[in-house]
Amino acid sequence: MDWLLLIHQIPAKPAYFRAKIWRRLQQLGAVAIKQSVYAMPRQEQALEDLTWIVKEITDGGGEATMIEARFLEGLSDQQVIGLFHAARGGDYARILAEAQALQKDWRCKAEESATDCLLEFKSRLEKLRKQFTEVVRIDFFKASEQLQAETALRGLETTLIESRTPEQTASGKGGGVAGLTGKTWVTRKNLYVDRIACAWLVRRYADPEARFKFVDSGRYSPGPNEIRFDMAEAEYTHVMDKCSFEVMVERFGLTDQALTQVTRIIHDIDLKESAFALPETPGIQALLDGITATTEDDLERIDRASTVLDSLLAFFTNKK
Repeated sequence: MDWLLLIHQIPAKPAYFRAKIWRRLQQLGAVAIKQSVYAMPRQEQALEDLTWIVKEITDGGGEATMIEARFLEGLSDQQVIGLFHAARGGDYARILAEAQALQKDWRCKAEESATDCLLEFKSRLEKLRKQFTEVVRIDFFKASEQLQAETALRGLETTLIESRTPEQTASGKGGGVAGLTGKTWVTRKNLYVDRIACAWLVRRYADPEARFKFVDSGRYSPGPNEIRFDMAEAEYTHVMDKCSFEVMVERFGLTDQALTQVTRIIHDIDLKESAFALPETPGIQALLDGITATTEDDLERIDRASTVLDSLLAFFTNKK
């Protein structure tokens, strides 16, 4: 297995600089294999991220070298993967503990209105979900604790839904697309199946006039009225074994059975699986491959693929 190793030497002063680099490495998901030696799996995004950290260290007066390596003696790949499992397992354990505490202690106090109580519950849940998404992003080897944390968060989401008052349920009618008009949707350039399908979903169910922005990097800080999808730290992105399209369908509150069939096809193509193995999947993949092979214009890819996905949805609707 190929790895990226960052070897650095940072001056003792100023003290905050050493702590800053340490925090940056933690945010990227790197693990220390020896003092001042950090490892990450050999991936393009990791290469880009570590390149910037090397520059940051050298600009700050330190020394840093990044190398591509394989472990031959001493540490094995499995031992290093174990370090990643331990680090992410600790992250998930903290999320799980907070989720369990929230589930236990959230009950409204006597002097507190149900609405205020549930708003606080929702706010704490959203914070935990964001933390979970950030950990999943750097969980390169899928630690076993991920499923426990995800299950706990799903339990909290169920509690929130079941605890809504009739007034809150009525005001939330219309699903998760309310308030999504007039936004700019941001994702990475060179769209393929998952991002194409997400853009189609946005236009069909949330905002027919939706605007899109395509960026070079997998990381992007959103501006006002911007929503990211299928990229690092995005509002809509992969969660566990679900592609971004599946996550978006769920959070939009869409339950149509024909759309569910479309979702299964997108899942298998994007994740290179045969979990659902619908007979239509190879044909849809061939059509999407043809679209991406004949145009590099991302908006044109969305437009042309939307015709395919509209027709696919109509096909499954007529089969019901």
